[in-house]
Amino acid sequence: MSLRSLPRPVVILGLAGILPQAACVASGVVDPSARWAANAAGCFYAATILSFLGGIWWADALRADDRRWWPYLLAVAPSLIAWGALLPWFQGLAWPGPSLILLGVSLLLSPAADRTLIRSGAAPGVPGWLRLRLILSAGLGLCTLALALLPPPTLAS
Repeated sequence: MSLRSLPRPVVILGLAGILPQAACVASGVVDPSARWAANAAGCFYAATILSFLGGIWWADALRADDRRWWPYLLAVAPSLIAWGALLPWFQGLAWPGPSLILLGVSLLLSPAADRTLIRSGAAPGVPGWLRLRLILSAGLGLCTLALALLPPPTLAS
């Protein structure tokens, strides 16, 4: 399916959603002293987008008047994963690498949930949507994993 079947704002704004994470990666590569801020911003951005996806899945199931439990449980999972990824920060974890890996992998796997919801009738099968989701999730997921791979900044003495 072609992306041309989707409304133009969906494609343009969707693709633009990769830019903040790409900027975090670029910042961390160009300026090692900015890695902490780049990783923190990227971690919170990935968690926000993952939660956003769950909201889409919830709304799709509700719009389909789905009475089964599993679509809503699936829709809640991204927010719980995002919360779990951010929780170590509030307990004093010094580096977000593991959280970024969890979020990056979750983003890469998220189109499988879209496909499952569409096939079950819990989400509409909009032409071109899964293709766009694959592109967006690959872009954001890979940028998030790239952030995880940046070495921690060295502390100046």
